[in-house]
Amino acid sequence: MIITWQGHSCFKLQDKQGSDGITVVTDPFNKEIGLKVPNFEADIVTISHNHDDHSNVNSLRGKAFIVDCPGEYDFKDVLIEGIDSFHDDKEGAERGKNTIYRFEIDDISVSHLGDLGHALDSTQLEKLAGTDILLIPVGGTYTLDAKKAVEVISQIEPRIVIPMHYMVEGLKIELDSLDKFIKELGIEPTYEEKLKISKKDLPQEDMELVVLSL
Repeated sequence: MIITWQGHSCFKLQDKQGSDGITVVTDPFNKEIGLKVPNFEADIVTISHNHDDHSNVNSLRGKAFIVDCPGEYDFKDVLIEGIDSFHDDKEGAERGKNTIYRFEIDDISVSHLGDLGHALDSTQLEKLAGTDILLIPVGGTYTLDAKKAVEVISQIEPRIVIPMHYMVEGLKIELDSLDKFIKELGIEPTYEEKLKISKKDLPQEDMELVVLSL
């Protein structure tokens, strides 16, 4: 599997590179946030919630299979489960609902938390049990902050954590810096342009923090 961060909450997940590979894209954003808009072909696009900085499907090429609500999906051998959650810690009263997505690709389980704003309940946690790679918002303001993100990580216990939705150069949305989260988690990160990994390469003991560059 190859995971590339496009910025904000947008990732490209590929089972392999080339014309016969499958490309999944999460939460494509619009140009108004200040980052370079993703513009490539996608087979599957998931939308965690219908805000402009997470639902710009039109920027992508191809006729993608769009998933924008909870449920179970199977498309081109990619298994997806959308899990109901909230964008805030007041059961959606402030910012509405959010969908968490769990993907099974290349025998690896990847969970994308979208704009999650609260700790997980027992039902959500049961659906996320066994997550190998966790894509988690850490920048606060609209989502989990550093402290709450660490709490959610301790609930899920993934093998690899990849942070998202934090302040980067050019972003016009005010979020906390990544440093705050790294300090709170207390794990020395590995910095990568993209994460290339197979099931056998997943860490077996200590959890790893991987920071992907733009």
